[in-house]
Amino acid sequence: MDPADSAEHFDALRALVGRSRGADGVLLEALRRARARSTGPTSAWAPAVAGALGLPAAAGLGPADYYADLAAPHGRRHVRVCTGAACFAARGGRPPDGVEEALGVRTGAAAADGSVSLQAVRCLGHCYAAPACLDGGTVLTGPDLAGRLAAQAAGDGGRPAAPPVPAAPPEPAAPPVPAADATGDPALLGGVVTGEAAWQVWPRTVSCGTPEQVRAEVAVAGLRGRGGAGFPVAAKWAAAGGSPGTVVIANGDEGDPGSYADRLLMESDPGRVLEGLALACFACGARRGVVLVRSEYPRALASMREQVRRAYADGHLGRDVHGSGTDLDVGVAEGAGSYVAGEETALIAGLEGGRGCARPRPPYPTRAGLWDAPTVVNNVETLAALPWIVGRGGAAWARRGVPGEPGTKLVCLSERFARPGCYEVELGTPLSRIVRDLGGGPRPGSEPAVVQVGGPLGGFLAADDLDVPLSERALAARGAAMGHAGLVAFDRDVEPLRVLRHVWEFADAESCGACSPCRVGSRRGLEHAAAGAPPGPEYGRMLRLMAGASLCAFGRRVPEAVRSLARAYGDRLADWEGR
Repeated sequence: MDPADSAEHFDALRALVGRSRGADGVLLEALRRARARSTGPTSAWAPAVAGALGLPAAAGLGPADYYADLAAPHGRRHVRVCTGAACFAARGGRPPDGVEEALGVRTGAAAADGSVSLQAVRCLGHCYAAPACLDGGTVLTGPDLAGRLAAQAAGDGGRPAAPPVPAAPPEPAAPPVPAADATGDPALLGGVVTGEAAWQVWPRTVSCGTPEQVRAEVAVAGLRGRGGAGFPVAAKWAAAGGSPGTVVIANGDEGDPGSYADRLLMESDPGRVLEGLALACFACGARRGVVLVRSEYPRALASMREQVRRAYADGHLGRDVHGSGTDLDVGVAEGAGSYVAGEETALIAGLEGGRGCARPRPPYPTRAGLWDAPTVVNNVETLAALPWIVGRGGAAWARRGVPGEPGTKLVCLSERFARPGCYEVELGTPLSRIVRDLGGGPRPGSEPAVVQVGGPLGGFLAADDLDVPLSERALAARGAAMGHAGLVAFDRDVEPLRVLRHVWEFADAESCGACSPCRVGSRRGLEHAAAGAPPGPEYGRMLRLMAGASLCAFGRRVPEAVRSLARAYGDRLADWEGR
């Protein structure tokens, strides 16, 4: 970027990293490799990594200190234990039992001899079989994680496991995602539940169709982003302006605890996701696409990389795709452990090798995104809908759902339900029907008090007050939001104040720190909840400041989520609404 052209947005360090091959992801990958070899603090190895690439120490220390995967010490056997909402609820609000004792190391530390390390993460996407942990590349689920970790070590003869190789899928040690269609004509789960093959729409579209036709069908469909923001997809594409330099990013950084729909799609039907990305690139005039997969999903990462390899071999990607004259290159990138880095400007910052912090807007990514190219970021589930829409026509999608919010949605139910899993439903389906008819109600022995809808930024509803349609408008009227549409139930025997503290712990841990209202507010919110005493007027003022002045949706939504939790619990948490 020429600073003379855009002085107000010039970032000298970003420009230097870009000239030193940071655009290829070399910096973050080099930091990842160095961390895997070191149990020491980031200051002991990150500056050397940056220096080897011709960069100042700050270019290495910034992302190394920011991303959880890089900041956490890594032993030769690295275990990540989930502390997300579904695992928290499955444990009755208690911390992971016996895991530290089984491994002989404290959370956030590595053994002195470097044999083992333990890291707490916010979600592993196994909410249907919670609690869960990731031992190297092997997922373990169920109530006796400590015992299974000990058995895993014994099975290796007591020797620490070698670090996982991302390119090879680890052996599954957890049950597959239960999935079902409740619409009679799945648009998103066709490949998962009926075996419908992918790559049926792309060859004829790129050969015989036009970008204008794809954009027109998506506009008629009224498709909105499925990653939480709900922005009209056609409008976002139009804002990019059709420049050949446009980049389209498939956002697979699914961080909402309670949701695992993106993981299901990337692992079980990666061709549909990649076909959707190809259609989006074609519609936007883009010749380059990127798939970002969160590091907590090693099987999804391997699956998407293999699918990209096959797509090139089959002629779906590369030069002169299917003889159409269209060139399209796609790469796969790995996240490094940050919830806020799923926000589109923070995601772009991470792909550039920087800290995954939200950036002020304007400029919007569609004008100046990845390395200042026009950039479109679409969620994995959003992209998976495109083959159906382009193949069947936008009008067919528009007839489904409810006015203003057409189509279908993937809903994930947590382990506290009798039939947890991922269900495709039409928008507008009452939550009560999803919970009762699809989820089978509470699992035996469970008596939910509240249900979290849409992750930590969504909101809470009382368990006996779920007669509300699954739609942004209806949920907003109850102080909630759809988000990724994960439903996590919390039993009555979990202390309400402990649930509140859990929400604030998440906010404090995952705030990117780019703006004071969110950074300071999240810390003070946690301090209030940890103290346990009813808050005073300062608490309400703090919530209003966070909601009104935070840089991105993370800080703006946390206060409403907290208020919705207080309302859902009623008298049990009445003092904490903070009005």
